[in-house]
Amino acid sequence: GLRRAEVLGLDVADYDAANSRVAILGKGKTEKQWVTLPPKAHAAISAWLGARGITPGPLFTNFDRAGRSGRLTGSALYSIVKRHGSAAGVDARPHGLRHTAITRALDATGGDVRRVAMFSRHSDIRVLTRYDDARHDHAGDIALLVSEGY
Repeated sequence: GLRRAEVLGLDVADYDAANSRVAILGKGKTEKQWVTLPPKAHAAISAWLGARGITPGPLFTNFDRAGRSGRLTGSALYSIVKRHGSAAGVDARPHGLRHTAITRALDATGGDVRRVAMFSRHSDIRVLTRYDDARHDHAGDIALLVSEGY
């Protein structure tokens, strides 16, 4: 459920393998905060570092045909997510992954917006109502109620 900028801003030093967490700089924040990783994300980052190496610098790097590397860009991340989504038969984009994670968190918590706001790092709980509305067809439900009177 991380934002694209939160992922792209990660450095190797922000990964704490021993405690399965990363330090992210959230939207509008001035200090990094630790976020616990689920086991699969922890394993994926550990495997990536096995290939990347643990030299200081950006956690996720961009490799091009000219052999230059640097911090992974937003457009490169978008392309990676799109390509893997297509291979899986879905139309995927980075924010869509975040949206899905937040919606699944709402489902898993029975709609507990306070807990999910902490997970998603939304400072305004009202933002989560957009995600919560996507879980239900409220407009359809109300249309049915209205139409039953006619």
